[in-house]
Amino acid sequence: MRNPWLLVLLMIFILLHSATAQDNPTFADKILGLPAKFNDRIQKKADKLEEQLTRQTEKYLQRLARKEEKLRRKLMKTDSTAAKQLFDGSAEQYAKLSEKLKNPTAITGRAGGQYLPYVDSLKTSLSFLEKNKDLLNSEEAKKITGSLQQVQQIQGKLQQTEEIKAFIRQRKEQIKATLSRYTNLPAGLTKGYQDFQKEMYYYTQQVQEYKDLLNDPDKLLNKTLSLLNKLPAFQDFMKQHSELAGLFSVPAGYASGQSLAGLQTRSQVQQLMQNQLGAGPNVQQMMQQNLSAAQAQLNELKDKISKLGGGGADLDMPNFKPNNQKTKSFWKRLEYGSNLQTQKSNVFFPTTSDLGLSVGYKLSDKSIIGIGGSYKVGWGKNIRNISISSQGAGLRSFLDVKLKGSFFASGGFEYNYQPLSYTETLTPQDQHRVEEWQQSGLVGVSKIISLKSTTFKKTKLQLLWDFLSYQQVPKAQALKFRVGYSF
Repeated sequence: MRNPWLLVLLMIFILLHSATAQDNPTFADKILGLPAKFNDRIQKKADKLEEQLTRQTEKYLQRLARKEEKLRRKLMKTDSTAAKQLFDGSAEQYAKLSEKLKNPTAITGRAGGQYLPYVDSLKTSLSFLEKNKDLLNSEEAKKITGSLQQVQQIQGKLQQTEEIKAFIRQRKEQIKATLSRYTNLPAGLTKGYQDFQKEMYYYTQQVQEYKDLLNDPDKLLNKTLSLLNKLPAFQDFMKQHSELAGLFSVPAGYASGQSLAGLQTRSQVQQLMQNQLGAGPNVQQMMQQNLSAAQAQLNELKDKISKLGGGGADLDMPNFKPNNQKTKSFWKRLEYGSNLQTQKSNVFFPTTSDLGLSVGYKLSDKSIIGIGGSYKVGWGKNIRNISISSQGAGLRSFLDVKLKGSFFASGGFEYNYQPLSYTETLTPQDQHRVEEWQQSGLVGVSKIISLKSTTFKKTKLQLLWDFLSYQQVPKAQALKFRVGYSF
C-alpha cells in the first residue's frame, strides 16, 4: 500500500467506532435489555397484590358472614319469621363469593369500576410488546405473555371485588329496610348493624389501598414506559388500544382537519374561541388563569370525593369516626423517629446528651405506641473542661395520644444505665443501686411544630415529668425536655 499510515488511521477509527457503539447502546438495545427486569418486577408485584387481595377479601367475607349470623340470632328473639326471610341462605352466598374469588376471570378488554391510569398504560405496553416480539429475545418474548395474563387476571380479581362490594351494599340495604320496620329495637341489634356497616366501610377502603398500590409505578417500570413512549408505533398503539382511548375515541385524522360530517375540527374550535374572546397576549393570559382556577377547583372536588368514597368506589358516608390506619399494612403503620435530650452536670455525672432512636406503631390516627433505645454521650464537666465519653445507654417505651390540633399527651416507661463518672462517698447499699438500671416513669405533653424547612417539618417538642426520678440513686432531674423528629 502506498500510504501505510492511512491504513493504520483507518484501523484506529474502526476500533474507536466499535468501542463507542458498545459503550453507547442504541435505543433498540435498551428495549432489548429492559424487559428481563421489567417482567420480573411485574410478576412479583402482581403476585403479591393478588395474594393480599384474596386473603383480605376472604377475611372480610368471613367477618361479614359472622356479623349476619349474630344479627340473625338477635332478630330471631324479636321476629323469627323476618329473621328467616332475611338471613336464610346468606352464609352460602358468602361462601360462593369466597370460592369464586379463587378462580378469577382475566379481563382482556376494558375493566369496569375505577379507571387506573398506570394499570391501563402497563397493560397496553405489554400488549404492544406481545404483538412486536421482534423487539425482544425469544426467552423474554415468552415471559411477556405471562406478564400480560397476570395483569389481566388481577384486573379480573378487582372486578370481582366490585361485585362483592355491590353484594355487601345490597345486603346492608336489605338489613336496614327490615330493621327500620321496628320502633323499639334491642341495643344488640342496633350495635350489630353498626358493626356490619363498619366492616363494609373498611373493606371498601382496603380494596382502594390495593388499587393505589397497583397504580403506583416504581422507577424501573417508569423507565420502561418512558422508553416505549419514544416509539411512534407505540404511541399510535396507545391511541387505539388503551382503555382511555376506548372511553374517548377520536376519529382518525381529526387533528389534521379530516373530520366526520358535522363534527367540528380543532382549528374551527380555536377560531370560535378567538372570535368570542378576542386575540392578544392579555386575552390568552386571562384564559389561562381561568383554566388554572377551574382545574384547582376540580382537584379540590376530586380530593373531597376521594376522602368520602375511596376514589369513587363507594360514596356511603360512615356514621362513625373511621380509623384510617386499620386498612394499612403493618409496615405502613410504622413511624420511625429520633430525639435528643441533654441534662446538665452534677457531682456524679458530666453534662450528658441522650441520642435516641424509636419505632412506633400507629394504633389509630390519634394514637401511637412504640419502643426505642438511647445512647448517652458525655461532654465533660463544663465548657472549659470538654471531654467526650461514653456514659451508658437506655431502653424506652412510649405512648402518644392526640389531644387537639398538634398537641399530644405523652407517656412512657424507661430503663437507663449510667455508671458514676466522679467518685463520691456513698453507702454500700447506694453504691449497689447505682450500678443497676434506673427506672423512669414519664408523663407530659408533646407538640408537633410546623417549620418552613421540609427536612424538619415533623419536629416534635416534648416536656416530660419523670415521677420516678425521686427514687433514683443518685437522684436525677425530674423535668426532661426533648427535641425529636419523625420520618
